[in-house]
Amino acid sequence: MDRLARIRMLFGDEAIKKLQSASVMVVGCGAVGSFAIEALARCGINYLILIDFDKIEESNINRQLFALSSTIGMPKVDAAAARICDINPTARVDAVNIFFDAETKLDVHPDFVIDAIDSVPSKIALYKWCAARQIPFAASMGAARKTDIGQIKISKISRTSVCPLAAKIRRLARAEGLPDFPVVYSTEIPTGQLSPNRTFGSIVTVTGTFGLMLANYAIDNIIAK
Repeated sequence: MDRLARIRMLFGDEAIKKLQSASVMVVGCGAVGSFAIEALARCGINYLILIDFDKIEESNINRQLFALSSTIGMPKVDAAAARICDINPTARVDAVNIFFDAETKLDVHPDFVIDAIDSVPSKIALYKWCAARQIPFAASMGAARKTDIGQIKISKISRTSVCPLAAKIRRLARAEGLPDFPVVYSTEIPTGQLSPNRTFGSIVTVTGTFGLMLANYAIDNIIAK
C-alpha cells in the first residue's frame, strides 16, 4: 500500500521523489512547530532535523501535537521523533536538544528551514545562519493572542503589517542586512490578557494553521526546485 498515494495523485511521481529525498530542519517543536513537523512527516519528507531545548509540560496540551498525558516531562524533540517514526518508520530524525542561538554550531545543510522559535535573538541568529549557507527558510511571526484564522497570511517580512513581532523582526533583519524572506503572520489585532509572568494566551486552531502554512510553503519550495 502506498502511504503517499493521495499526495502522488496531486503532484505526481517526480514531486514525491523530491519530497522523499529532501531534508527539512524545524527549529522549535512547540505550538507552531509541531504542526509543521507533522505535516512534513505525513507528506513524505524522509529526513527531519528537529531542534528544541524544552520539555513537555501539562500546559502545552491545549496547543502542541506532541504534548500528551503520556509525554509530559519528555524532551519535545524526543516526543516528536517518536511520533514521526510512528508515522513513517523509514524516516531519519535528528533530534537535537539544544537552545538555538548565535553560538550554535550545526554540521548540517538542510534543503529548507522552518523557524518556529519564540525568542527574537534566536530568530535573528537562525536567519543569519540560513543566509550564510544560502538555505531557504520561512518563519513564524506572532501566533499568540489571536483567534481569527481568516486573518493569517504569508508574505515577505517587508510587506507585513499589524503584527508587533513582525515589525520588530523587520527592523532587526534590515539592521543585519538580511535579505527579504517569507513569514506567516496575522493581521488580527492582538487580544486577550497577559499573565503576571507575561505569557500569552493561544489556541491550537491558530498556532496549528501557522504551522501548516509553513509546512505547505516548504513543500512547495522543495517541489519547485
